[in-house]
Amino acid sequence: MLLRLFSAVFLTLFCLNSNAADCPDWPPARAQDEINALQKQIDLWDDHYHRGGRSLVADEIYDQSRAQLIEWRECFDLGLAPEPLRTASGKIAHPIAHTGLDKLRDGHAVENWLRDRKDIWIQPKIDGVAVTLAYRNGMLHQAISRGDGINGQDWTASARLIPGIPRQLAQPVDMLVQGELYWQLTDHIQAKAGSLNARSTVAGLMARKTLAPEHAANIRLFVWDWPQGPASLPERIAALDELGFPSTASYSQPIQTLADAQQWRDHWYRSPLPFASDGVVLRQSQRPSAERWQAKSPHWAVAWKYPFAQVLAEVRKVDFKVGRTGRITPVLNLKPVTLDDRQIKRVSVSSLQRWEKLDIRPGDQVSISLAGLTIPRLDSVVHRGTERPELNIPLAADYHQLSCWQPTPGCESQFLARLTWLSGKQGLALPHVGPGTWEKLLETGRLNSLLDWLTFDAQELATINGFGERSSARLLNSFNSARQRPFSRWLKALGLPPTGQAQLADSWQALASRNTEQWQAETGIGPGRAAQLSAFFRDPQVLALSETLRVAGIDGF
Repeated sequence: MLLRLFSAVFLTLFCLNSNAADCPDWPPARAQDEINALQKQIDLWDDHYHRGGRSLVADEIYDQSRAQLIEWRECFDLGLAPEPLRTASGKIAHPIAHTGLDKLRDGHAVENWLRDRKDIWIQPKIDGVAVTLAYRNGMLHQAISRGDGINGQDWTASARLIPGIPRQLAQPVDMLVQGELYWQLTDHIQAKAGSLNARSTVAGLMARKTLAPEHAANIRLFVWDWPQGPASLPERIAALDELGFPSTASYSQPIQTLADAQQWRDHWYRSPLPFASDGVVLRQSQRPSAERWQAKSPHWAVAWKYPFAQVLAEVRKVDFKVGRTGRITPVLNLKPVTLDDRQIKRVSVSSLQRWEKLDIRPGDQVSISLAGLTIPRLDSVVHRGTERPELNIPLAADYHQLSCWQPTPGCESQFLARLTWLSGKQGLALPHVGPGTWEKLLETGRLNSLLDWLTFDAQELATINGFGERSSARLLNSFNSARQRPFSRWLKALGLPPTGQAQLADSWQALASRNTEQWQAETGIGPGRAAQLSAFFRDPQVLALSETLRVAGIDGF
């Protein structure tokens, strides 16, 4: 894995999803504050990674954050961002510079790159740390960290402890190779497990003054170039094998077309491998002489990374959804991002307590992944905006199982959740009635109680925007069908707390007459649930609803 400097050039082209060209609507002073804050955050990540070998953030989130920085600087004409490796340079000069890799955005870009090139090979892009290994008379002489591509740190002492690095070659030659030190994994499938911080593990171990034998034993070497070796890549691989380097032959495949590249990229992404990888590298078999190499991206090799497992997303708004039972769930409305070919616009924070701990506000940048490959999941707050907007945060004590039976101010969310439950499969299972239906009816002001819809007629529905003659008739039929639902379904629709295996009477009066002790005597009902049931049947709002249903002639009431 080549370190972070060379990611910056092309990240603005592909890291920030479809809306990357949108510039924030900030005044100059705000823009400068936001850019300075993000730069400070990235500087902290860089310093910990390059000086201490510790990665404080996932690599792909780092890449996207740096791309965000570059984009913002371009938006406000602030010039180039500082070099990410300005703190990484060591005291040891690389005999031959470490080149970087441009990142191709998609298959179309790969196809364009392949068009005028011949003799192309593809390899996995190992997720490790880059190293230069120098041999003299066949003996390991020096190991130099990637550094800034020109100068690096002396890793020789640790390298000599790593069994995966040959200390003596099969022939007494002077040579130099460039490669990747990676953490050995067993049957690692990148598509399922991700990178598991494998790169950070190796970086951290190599940054230590001493390397423990058990750690050294798990570090392996993948040689991706022999700058002064034979002219063609197959010749280089064969010669390296003969000298005693770990073979890369099975991970080096010739390709001609985009379909070939796609096939190998998908194969390595989904197949068990002994290392973590974050994409593939396409390289020409032949390249210029090593003396011409520079510490920048070359024209003869590029990377095509795997789909992001995590994306950086900007928070635009924070909504607090109150559920039927009074549980408050903060939901982040995001600037749309793409993850695994899905557009993500919203993500739940799970609970009010978690939101209070994270204190997420509009303008913050968060990390999003997919749980079970389908459900958006909030992983962490990556970067906080410099302004902290005030929010109308509901008080948890105001909401519970018996609150919000009317759409009074502050109760709109829970009341809508009650209606949605009532008409859903858990309740009355009313056909053609969902949250959108209730939202339209609420907008008219005609729903001031949970059961006002029982009195609607065709003429009244026909006057409501969004309901034509046909849809009004269908909705009225659905509402009328509710009258035929059994008593047990009506109890669930009203929000009766779970009763377990308790035997329920077939009339409201019989159930409402039970006290807490009688409820607790039922099978499967403990003290807490018994108290909830007793409170439900004694709540004035619930009693008013039961009377409405009695007057309407609903069985059991």
